[in-house]
Amino acid sequence: MRRFLRDNGLGLAFGLLFLVTLVGQAFAGNADLNNRRLADGGDPIGFARYVTSSDFAVDVAENWQSEYLQFFLYIFATVWLVQRGSAESKTPERLGAESDEEQLLGSHVERRSPAWAKAGGRRTALYSNSLGLAMLGLFLGSWVTQSIAGRSAYDNDRLNSFQDAIGWWDYVLSADFWNRSLQNWQSEFLAIGSMAVLSVYLRQRGSSQSKPVGAPHGTTDESG
Repeated sequence: MRRFLRDNGLGLAFGLLFLVTLVGQAFAGNADLNNRRLADGGDPIGFARYVTSSDFAVDVAENWQSEYLQFFLYIFATVWLVQRGSAESKTPERLGAESDEEQLLGSHVERRSPAWAKAGGRRTALYSNSLGLAMLGLFLGSWVTQSIAGRSAYDNDRLNSFQDAIGWWDYVLSADFWNRSLQNWQSEFLAIGSMAVLSVYLRQRGSSQSKPVGAPHGTTDESG
């Protein structure tokens, strides 16, 4: 058990943080919604009803889709774009998809290489892009969930104001949907760009996201 916890500490720690903050968001969101309902002369709703509502679903989904969009774009961007001196970038000499030797493919596979890396053909081609495609799929799933839940929440507000409900496509083209999306996207792009550039000049001893403390600023693709 100790070895399992040590070997999987990063995933377990962030998984636990995710659950704690999701529960915290649910309680805080329920309290905030009830405060607004009371201010408008409405009745408060219970916790169980809130966590199954479109209000909670859209708040969660709009954050998830921006995170997965960030990772999808960064994974594919770092194939062709570099930041010299950044621990988040590969070296300019390795620009592109790299050779089979560098990627341990074809005649360079190892005994413990994944089965799909050894298979060749379409399976290896698919596996070669599986991480980025998984992030794309998670982004699209979260995006669709946000659009459906967001439309429901938006229509509830319109009906409470004696306005007609709108269709899904009309909501996707609405200012409400894009305001929710873009305010999250811009923060993700700023954060990942800042990380790539700041890691050129700043250090965190012992972190895989940083170069060794004594490494020159121009050192690229090296972790400490």
